[in-house]
Amino acid sequence: MNAQANLAVAMGGAARPRKSRWPARLDFAQSATGLFLGLFMWGHMFFVSTILISQDAMWTITKFFEGYFVFGRSFPILVSFVVATVFAIFIAHAGLALRKFPINYRQYREYRDHMGMMRHEDTTLWYWQVVTGFAMFFLASVHLYQMLMHPGAIGPWESADRVWSGLWWPLYLILLFAVELHGGIGLYRLAVKWGWFEGKDPAATRKNLKRLKWALSVFFIVLGLATLAAYIKIGMGRDARAGQEFVPSWQRSTVPARPAATPAITPPSAPATEGSK
Repeated sequence: MNAQANLAVAMGGAARPRKSRWPARLDFAQSATGLFLGLFMWGHMFFVSTILISQDAMWTITKFFEGYFVFGRSFPILVSFVVATVFAIFIAHAGLALRKFPINYRQYREYRDHMGMMRHEDTTLWYWQVVTGFAMFFLASVHLYQMLMHPGAIGPWESADRVWSGLWWPLYLILLFAVELHGGIGLYRLAVKWGWFEGKDPAATRKNLKRLKWALSVFFIVLGLATLAAYIKIGMGRDARAGQEFVPSWQRSTVPARPAATPAITPPSAPATEGSK
């Protein structure tokens, strides 16, 4: 026992067990991993949406992450390293978040009744964060595993083939809404929990943060839908050429067309003279 416990026993009182700091540490770890994943998803959305600019722009971003502009050639395994790191943080965050999930149907019903009675928007947002998080654990894991095992299958044509010909677009459509809603709610709750951007009026700050959260969610969902539609459009036009690697416009060799052959013109023969008859 420590000195405080000895003093308590000497005074005739019972020694109080020291409270563990692990719940606070785990809560901080959950917040930190959630913040990283939320910001990563925003960046990821901007990267994949470069297809809306041009196919060359998307190819440039892809090759940048493969080290093409540093080493002079592509190393898709660099993408695998990034995906593996994100995947590990994703699993850690999911494991930390499970501590707060209802562990049985009884707890779930109690929370539903509590939510219905309070009709508090933040309580409802937490419920939808749990629902979208549960869906993401399965949908995002499939996507991350695909990227981990096939890092070279990323690009304007390669991604379009996967989305359309590979029939991944239904999964990406559901995952888009789950990710953007979950991430937006999570970042809003982090800002409220840790007092970020807190002004003199906490109620007004929370209201403004909620407006910002919904504005960002709508923006990224619309951007994601437009991006998904662009990949589907490219994939639909490539059904007969699926599997071909994209070549940027400045690397395509152009062979000038040969001019059409000019038919030979035979000059008219001179008229016969009287002497030649």
